Amino acid sequence: MSEMIDQKRIAHLICNVSEDELSDLAELFKVFGDSTRIKILYDLFPGEKNVTEICDDLEMNQSAVSHQLKILKTSKLIKARRDGKAMIYSLADDHVKTIIAMGKEHIEE
Repeated sequence: MSEMIDQKRIAHLICNVSEDELSDLAELFKVFGDSTRIKILYDLFPGEKNVTEICDDLEMNQSAVSHQLKILKTSKLIKARRDGKAMIYSLADDHVKTIIAMGKEHIEE
């Protein structure tokens, strides 16, 4: 019964989506199309980190990481807060983990 409700809900959502929403959704999924950005998101799963920590974890230079962080922040997938001179980054919310987990589950089928 639950599966039938989910199917009806999905059908309702598809029928009631605007062109602007479709465009926004496509842009969101484009952000997930870069493996470096996915690595950064995974790196932030445990919690907050500054740019230096992310660079060290991913063995990447600060310029490359900062560029990707800007894209992720603009897409509202991460958030940042200032701590003195440092910027501290974290996932914007649990939806980010859910999207990645669902994608991973899909490719493992």
